[in-house]
Amino acid sequence: MSGLKIAVVTETHPPEVNGVAMTVGRLIEGLRGRGHRVSVLRPRQSREDRGGAGDLLLAGLPLPGYAGLRFGLPAGAALGRAWRAQRPDVVHVVTEGPLGWSAVAAARRLGLPVTSGFHTNFDRYSVHYGFGWLRPAVAAYLRSLHRRTRATVVPTEALAADLAGEGIPGVCVVGRGVDTELFTPGRRSRDLREAWGVGEGDLACLYVGRLAPEKNLDLTCQAFDAIRAACPQARMVWVGDGPAAAHLKRERPRDLFAGTRTGADLATHYASGDLFLFGSLSETYGNVVAEAMASGLAVAAYRSAAAAEIIADGFSGRSVPPGDEAAFVSAALGLALDGGLRRAIGRRARLDMETRGWPGVVERFEHVLREAASHS
Repeated sequence: MSGLKIAVVTETHPPEVNGVAMTVGRLIEGLRGRGHRVSVLRPRQSREDRGGAGDLLLAGLPLPGYAGLRFGLPAGAALGRAWRAQRPDVVHVVTEGPLGWSAVAAARRLGLPVTSGFHTNFDRYSVHYGFGWLRPAVAAYLRSLHRRTRATVVPTEALAADLAGEGIPGVCVVGRGVDTELFTPGRRSRDLREAWGVGEGDLACLYVGRLAPEKNLDLTCQAFDAIRAACPQARMVWVGDGPAAAHLKRERPRDLFAGTRTGADLATHYASGDLFLFGSLSETYGNVVAEAMASGLAVAAYRSAAAAEIIADGFSGRSVPPGDEAAFVSAALGLALDGGLRRAIGRRARLDMETRGWPGVVERFEHVLREAASHS
């Protein structure tokens, strides 16, 4: 089949460090590898940002509470000019900010098929930043945008059911992949564990992700404090940065804060841990759960988003009912105290992740785009 001309509109893109940027980068790379011509339309990330070949860099502003990230401003006129000059076969809108909204409107004016992705529960995030009263309006805004596209791509069956139940048409489960060559138990580093002050027989608990209120970090702290009470030599390692970092560092001087890590360095941090604690309930997926499992870690998480789909409770991880904090702490403590079980679960988690590479995800995404383009 011939390649498509695909215009991807996104407000986050590598080298920004977050799950959506990583996913966008993987999908674009995969589509290009399958012979499609992909143009990227996004906010300029810095003065030095020149973009890649075919990119259209647009105006943006810093995202409040998310240092280093930007949201795009409405750009309907610029998008219209670009798409009239070189008409794409299909437009895919990744994010629902002002840029994404204007992209949907511009594509519809030009009669271009347009699809969208649902990657972030922004309505839930509003509660954690003091804007809970805006949650219904934010939810209505998000749903309105997706109802105006031919298909909405989501990572899990549960999210697909939720959105379809809210009247959003054309919801398609594409899933997420994990790079099992990058994230592997083979990257475990004795030197790094020694730098953490953790002996080979001691326990290193790990969190990877944004240090932000919506990640339910208090529960991770609660679980680790229970672990440390039983295992005084245990160490908590936080990988990432964000608006809650300064508070955590003040309140938890015995913990180790590794900052933002990427690539092989990030993979080494994963593999050098023993137990992954993830108490978030705000995820649409949660790439870090799959990355931790691919790295051979036992994971304790709520039965939500990725954890609900890829963890077999008691076999390849522990997943507990959403919101049951006592069950989460108990599951984490059980894994901490039983080294044999923890290591067996980590081995089974790795084997499960070996079947979840990115090529199949890209192929499913390509099918959604072809279907949309075929009805133009």
